[in-house]
Amino acid sequence: MPRRSILTAAERASLLALPETEDELIQHYTLSEIDLSLIRQRRGDANRLGIAVQLCLLRFPGQGLLPDAVIPASLLQWVGRQLRTDPACWPQYAEREETRREHLLQLREYLDMEPFGLAHYRQVVHAATEMAMQTDKGVVLAAGVIDILRHQHIIIPALDVIERVCAEAVTQANRRIYATLADPLSDTHRHRLGELLKRRDNGKMTWLAWLRQSPAKPNSRYMLEHIERLKTWQALDLPPGIERQVHQNRLLKIAREGGQMTPADLAKFEPRRRYATLVAQAVEGMATVTDEVIDLHDRILGRVFNAAKNKHQQQFQASGKAINDKVRLYCRVGQALVEAKQSGRDPFAAIEEILSWDDFIESVTEAGKLAQPEDFDFLHRVGENYATLRRYAPEFLKVLKLRAAPAAEDVLEAVEILRVMNADNARKVPADAPTGFVRKRWEKLVMIEGGIDRRYYELCALSELRNALRSGDIWVHGSRQFKDFEDYLMPVENFTALKAADELPIAVVSDCERYLHGRLSLLEEQLATVNRLAVANELPDAIITESGLKITPLDTVVPETAQTMIDQAAMVLPHVKITELLMEVDEWTGFTRHFTHLKSGGQPKDKNLLLTTILADAINLGLTKMAESCPGMSYAKLAWLQAWHVRDETYSTALAELINAQFRHPFAVHWGDGSTSSSDGQRFKAGGKAESTGHINPKYGSEPGRLFYTHISDQYAPFHTKVVNVGIRDSTYVLDGLLYHESDLRIEEHYTDTAGFTDHVFALMHLLGFRFAPRIRDLGDTRLYIPKSEAAYDALKPMIGGTLNIKHVRAHWDEILRLAASIKRGTVTASLMLRKLGSYPRQNGLAVALRELGRIERTLFILDWLQSVELRRRVHAGLNKGEARNALARAVFFNRLGEIRDRSFEQQRYRASGLNLVTAAIVLWNTVYLERATQALSGYGQAIDDSMLQYLSPLGWEHINLTGDYVWRSKTRIGTGKFRALRPMQSA
Repeated sequence: MPRRSILTAAERASLLALPETEDELIQHYTLSEIDLSLIRQRRGDANRLGIAVQLCLLRFPGQGLLPDAVIPASLLQWVGRQLRTDPACWPQYAEREETRREHLLQLREYLDMEPFGLAHYRQVVHAATEMAMQTDKGVVLAAGVIDILRHQHIIIPALDVIERVCAEAVTQANRRIYATLADPLSDTHRHRLGELLKRRDNGKMTWLAWLRQSPAKPNSRYMLEHIERLKTWQALDLPPGIERQVHQNRLLKIAREGGQMTPADLAKFEPRRRYATLVAQAVEGMATVTDEVIDLHDRILGRVFNAAKNKHQQQFQASGKAINDKVRLYCRVGQALVEAKQSGRDPFAAIEEILSWDDFIESVTEAGKLAQPEDFDFLHRVGENYATLRRYAPEFLKVLKLRAAPAAEDVLEAVEILRVMNADNARKVPADAPTGFVRKRWEKLVMIEGGIDRRYYELCALSELRNALRSGDIWVHGSRQFKDFEDYLMPVENFTALKAADELPIAVVSDCERYLHGRLSLLEEQLATVNRLAVANELPDAIITESGLKITPLDTVVPETAQTMIDQAAMVLPHVKITELLMEVDEWTGFTRHFTHLKSGGQPKDKNLLLTTILADAINLGLTKMAESCPGMSYAKLAWLQAWHVRDETYSTALAELINAQFRHPFAVHWGDGSTSSSDGQRFKAGGKAESTGHINPKYGSEPGRLFYTHISDQYAPFHTKVVNVGIRDSTYVLDGLLYHESDLRIEEHYTDTAGFTDHVFALMHLLGFRFAPRIRDLGDTRLYIPKSEAAYDALKPMIGGTLNIKHVRAHWDEILRLAASIKRGTVTASLMLRKLGSYPRQNGLAVALRELGRIERTLFILDWLQSVELRRRVHAGLNKGEARNALARAVFFNRLGEIRDRSFEQQRYRASGLNLVTAAIVLWNTVYLERATQALSGYGQAIDDSMLQYLSPLGWEHINLTGDYVWRSKTRIGTGKFRALRPMQSA
């Protein structure tokens, strides 16, 4: 059986690649005077050049001169320049094998380096095994082994040896992980885990398959069914803390591998591996189901509240005509009384001229019935749906293992009271039950004359429990999304050590006073400048009056010459089928090689099969219909390839390959240098089976949907996408795309629309080194905050909202830095922290401190906006690119009426990733051919002004056939390094 390969050809080439750029040559291959003294002892230019090159190669990459090695000309020229030797003599040295070996022995002694031997092999296998306990990625392990050998001055062996070391390390690490997860299990644990592979109640589905199912709809029935799944996971009663004995990366990888296998496949594993795989699946499965149960409760409660609110509004609207008639009547009565007062007439007679006294009394009684109480609210109608919640609430409260922060202890006490009442079938709430969590709007319903109303007490407790879970004031054992806030952050001791060493991964000084002095001084300076400009009416295209701010809209007309060039370029672009386009882009970039096998790490053997699977996601056709539309394909083949080769991380690395190709393409520089970006959400309706998983946001109407939130660079490259809940503010996900993309882009400035900003985002953006520039709707209503209340900025007075509370920032400075460092290090995602901070009650210190920090940055940004028309143009142009990309995405995602119909959230993510990958491929293909089109136009005698090229866009699709049968063979033969012919230029 051949040895398992853990490195791709590209990875092998990159690990020991020789430097070629001037900066790298200077860094690695600058010879010292001692080096030159040793080299000059050799006779002849060829020997001196040869030993110098060997010396360089031994230092970096650390391998010496291998037989048949090809040395880059740039390296030979750099070394020759230092030796004042013509590099043309190099072939003479390369022929002398004995001389090379002699020089190698001398250089080993000079550099104090050892040849790689058996003892070193065992040593690095041991070190690599420790690394493999955290990750089994071959390139990471190989790079780690090479670093160890370099550090210990050991000559690096051939890559085959390095690969053998890594493969052995992965094998040993796997055995240790399997033992760590399986050995603590008792016979009872093993029996319970083994039962998961058996059929459930003599049905067609195994227990394991049933446990993996997602909830169908947010209602009581499916909630109870999902609670049963959670109970089944909990009934395994695995040894406490077993999940913390293995690195989370490896645990998740083992769980994923197990998830792709049938119970029959798992049963064939040797016992340790089988039980370890089942333990990993149990840990991940329990966390997933716990989070889904809490999300179901959140959505059911949301529906109950929305139903109550809608019914309340409908009732009020139904009374509208009667209320209007009553107001009109009392207006007439009032007018009659005013006239009677003025003329000295009897007021009662004046009323009876309009309607009889009996009718007036009856009218007052009717008005009393129509009138709403002073604290007009819909909460009393929530009780009408109490039965819906009551069906599952006892089991929901019973199954969750909750803990609370001090701010939510009274909510947890109320939950405990309800648990006891449910267990005892008690109907009356104890008189001493905690009520501190009952907010004012609930009081009149909860606190009644006879004591505490059971129904509204439970409704209030469930509502406050939801709020506390969202904010993190209450956390759940076994959850992934609802853990203790502290568990998400880097350990305090690690943070303290990094801060002491001044190595925090943040973009600001870690000293609070220095930071605040710098930012507040800048703020005062900017406030004074803008105030002066406003007084003199010198703000560019902006004016501030007592009524507020007015900014002149930007002129976005494309120059006529640019529009002519755009039209002409579009006319000559070749027509291409989407299948041909993807094949061509893969020839250029090799992005398909990143879709490696989950278990073996091997590349897909059939690229066309892989491209078919990707396209099925991108055009929203699905595997079944795609198999019918693509000759030679079957659903079984596509499903197998998707199961083993298509994952979030393979989509991510393949996308990075396309983004990097766009970033390096010389024509893309006309649109930007890759340092700015924008992000925006695009809503897709949830239909069919997915309708129950979609969320409703009144902003988008009453239909459920999902949001694809996408980041796009200034070069039109969509470098990150994420499926999100339409009910959550876009700003929650802004930082995720900037921090967690895998491309070579280095974003410095980022744009969003109004939904993409909050004060928390402003603060974290600055701390993490990004310039945040949102286009804020109704900017005049957005308040400025000043450092000192006594400062006078008269011209800005209509926009000033208050004074900054800097004491909060000082009090929580270390917490702010620890949060930012944790997000930067990837200990926790930015979106999760922003969601929790946004849900925190007002008294939470960290949330308030971060808000104050954000107010500083938001005020500075608005002051910049008022002074700079160029900033407004950059933001406007960046957001327009995102909107144009959304139009392309809508055109590609055309099947099933453009609706999301996959119930599984994993499949929904694949839809978004496939769509983004294919749009990135279209952008790259268009970029390549737009360059050729503009060159062709110049050849036709058209004068092309380079300043006009910025108006071209690689987002067009009129020349791309997105429909029909998907055949993976090109009608146009294109040789390697060649392109398809442009269409002929049409005469005017």
